[in-house]
Amino acid sequence: MPLTILVVDDDLGTRLCVGDYLEISGYSVVKAENGQQALDLLEKSRPHLMITDIAMPEMDGYDLVRQVRSRPIFRLLPVIFLTAHTSTEERVKGYNLGCDIYLPKPFELPELGAIVRSLLERSALIAQISPIFNQYSQTEKLSKSHYSEAVSQSVIANSKISLTEREQQVLSLLVNGLSNVQIGDRLHLSHRTIEKYVSSLFRKTNTNNRAELVRFTMENYLTN
Repeated sequence: MPLTILVVDDDLGTRLCVGDYLEISGYSVVKAENGQQALDLLEKSRPHLMITDIAMPEMDGYDLVRQVRSRPIFRLLPVIFLTAHTSTEERVKGYNLGCDIYLPKPFELPELGAIVRSLLERSALIAQISPIFNQYSQTEKLSKSHYSEAVSQSVIANSKISLTEREQQVLSLLVNGLSNVQIGDRLHLSHRTIEKYVSSLFRKTNTNNRAELVRFTMENYLTN
């Protein structure tokens, strides 16, 4: 089944434009005119990602995201603010409330599509590695000796891997789900330079892709 995206905007043209583009890209789209309507649709549609404007009647985007994040099942739902409200103060407020990306209007549909793919890939990665977190968070199910042994083995594995400071920075951002381009923006490096660091991480950890690298990192405590 296609992934579901909730598009929230009081402007009909934006809803249709974004909705049609995403549907052509293979997603299932649910549309809402304001935050209140979006909340009503949230439980029914269980979207995998939400794109929302800020300035809307009845309930604006800020209140919508606040309500969404208050529901445990949607704490990790990727959220994109698609809005003309782009001052630093407004962006900070949005990020503090829990939005993932701020995309200013006017925008290009291919860029929005790339952001959607990146966030959905990150969500899939988090879902894939979540059993690892559960394994180590539920330590009461392990005997002390078994848990100590698991930690010791991880420390031994970690000691055999020597990462540079820059590789540690790249790895930390990669584990948090950022793409090569986003990591490059954070570290002020080109995406091709980031690709070289990621390739080096694959080689040093004997992994073949991002999912394997993240799993190896979590199992061996390679990041703080």
